Amino acid sequence: MKAVILAAGVSRRLYPLTYDTPKCLMDVGGKPIINRQLEAIQSAGITDLIMVVGYYREAIMNHVQSNFPELNFEFVINHHYFETNTAYSLRLCNPSLDGGSFILMNADVLYPNEVLKRIIQSSHDSALAVEIKPCGREEVKVIEGDDNRLVAIGKELIESNSLGEFIGVAKFSPDFSKAFMGSLGRLIEAGGNADYFEAAIHPLMADYPVYYEDVSDLPCIEIDFIEDLEKARELVQSNWFN
Repeated sequence: MKAVILAAGVSRRLYPLTYDTPKCLMDVGGKPIINRQLEAIQSAGITDLIMVVGYYREAIMNHVQSNFPELNFEFVINHHYFETNTAYSLRLCNPSLDGGSFILMNADVLYPNEVLKRIIQSSHDSALAVEIKPCGREEVKVIEGDDNRLVAIGKELIESNSLGEFIGVAKFSPDFSKAFMGSLGRLIEAGGNADYFEAAIHPLMADYPVYYEDVSDLPCIEIDFIEDLEKARELVQSNWFN
């Protein structure tokens, strides 16, 4: 199984901190965010990674290759990182994934190794890590159907109907992978270059089951704003990271 890390974005919401440093290389508790993700990947026994890079790509590529020489990196370059979003970045991975199962994560998520362990060991072939909680407008929300199956995902869902937040770590089966790439292609052809990849998951949920794994007991956060970065630096003091 391969892991895909989406790390192409500019992170405007963290300006001026990201003027000269990509978000995934920002320090959280003495380590860059990306180091913590790659250590989790190593602990799960995954050795093959696809990283989509764009903004400050040379800095990211040099850093991960120097610090994790035992991992096999394939770099996919999103040359249009200023005007595109994660749907476009992930679609660029289609030739490399070739319909295989994969782990997907955004490069700006702080989480302990246990999150990835739960996703990989999930009894479900396609599973999303979800924090069950009340959500606001900014979070990527999910709605639950029966038996842990999800029926909707997106930022625009009605907050009161939502189960919680998808934290940006997922596992997809080969069947879902093939359908997902097709859905991403249709989204982009329809003008969705600036959409998040979750917009291509939602239309598939009726025909391709996607479940969730509850990670509410674990310290996780997607870092979008300076307040998130400050909270992440508090969360990393948890025993889950030591």
